Amino acid sequence: MSYTITQENFSNITSYRNNPDNNLKWSVPFILPAWLEVWWQELSTEIEPSLNVIRKDEKIIGIAPLQVNNDVASFIGSTDVCDYLDFVVVPGMEENIFNVLLDDLKEKGITKLDLKSLRPDSTVLTYLVNIAHIRGYKVSCHKEDVSVLMDLAPSWEDYLMALPKKQRHEVKRKLRRLFEAGKVEYHTIQDKITANKTMEIFLQMFTESRQDKAEFLTSQRESFFRSLVDTMADIGLLRFGVLEIDTQPLAMVIYFDYNDCIYLYNSGYELKYNSLSVGLLCKVLCIKDNIQKNKKIFDFLKGDEIYKYRLGGKEINLSNCQIEIK
Repeated sequence: MSYTITQENFSNITSYRNNPDNNLKWSVPFILPAWLEVWWQELSTEIEPSLNVIRKDEKIIGIAPLQVNNDVASFIGSTDVCDYLDFVVVPGMEENIFNVLLDDLKEKGITKLDLKSLRPDSTVLTYLVNIAHIRGYKVSCHKEDVSVLMDLAPSWEDYLMALPKKQRHEVKRKLRRLFEAGKVEYHTIQDKITANKTMEIFLQMFTESRQDKAEFLTSQRESFFRSLVDTMADIGLLRFGVLEIDTQPLAMVIYFDYNDCIYLYNSGYELKYNSLSVGLLCKVLCIKDNIQKNKKIFDFLKGDEIYKYRLGGKEINLSNCQIEIK
């Protein structure tokens, strides 16, 4: 029995993801090869990529998508556009993967792992941290942010009943006012051609609905979002949720449908229709639509905006961890 690590390219990593025989667990969309390659092309600096593929004999058991800056290794990706980051593993092989990886990093002169955007169930927090402690490495983990998500109820009526009474009445009241304003339609878009056309309207809504979003959308991030929409549409994960009144789009959400979990990535709305709560209600109708499609989890993603809690979300902590390799 032997273990090896090879540094490979995005094309190879994509082929491994597309091969079900590898049994690799890609836990969230933000670590898929397609996502990471778009990030690398649009947002990376001149830091060196290090796509490490770990094998046991000839069988792939893990992938460590890292970037290296001097003697520090971190995940490919960034906290501003990648809500969760992690390693890719074959479940049950974590201890082997991380011991081999740490040995390899030490041999290459890497003295520190700086890992961010970690969910509580990440392989870093559930396996790597303990392995590093056992090896006598210094480990420092801190709360970085929060994320908000919820299990989806089996029906729309069950979802409403699970909300606190005040919030349930507020949702119903706002929906009533919306439907009194005209012919309301909520629909989803996922094909690439229509998504590209929709993106133009979305970006206008995104920047006009909130000042902080306008400041966030630099030309570089806009290029990233456009490339991401193309790429995620190509692999079938992209969704636009569109709220219209009398055929006019008034609010939109971008989300990713992955492993029966809905990842609500971003949103925008027509500011002049704010009195109808179109931004909030587009999200409400997105929840309703995905309950009806039997999805299991609705993830509002990073940030503690109050609407997420009012719509039923529960908070989890996101962490960053630094591991000193010696």
